[in-house]
Amino acid sequence: MSNLEARLVELEIKVSYQEDLTQELSKLVNTQQQAIEQFKNSFRILNEKMHQLSTGLSLDNQKDEKPPHY
Repeated sequence: MSNLEARLVELEIKVSYQEDLTQELSKLVNTQQQAIEQFKNSFRILNEKMHQLSTGLSLDNQKDEKPPHY
């Protein structure tokens, strides 16, 4: 095998490894994106619940407070 052929084989091997790595990284990014979407949805739900609770507490506090003229 000539030097040129050996270099070509070496480059083909490297490209093959890079293609595999690219596919694995793509899968990883996809998995992370799905996790991010789930976290965003959970955060939105928690934020809405917190807002509902804080609004409810504000209304309860207003009911218990005496008007300023007492």
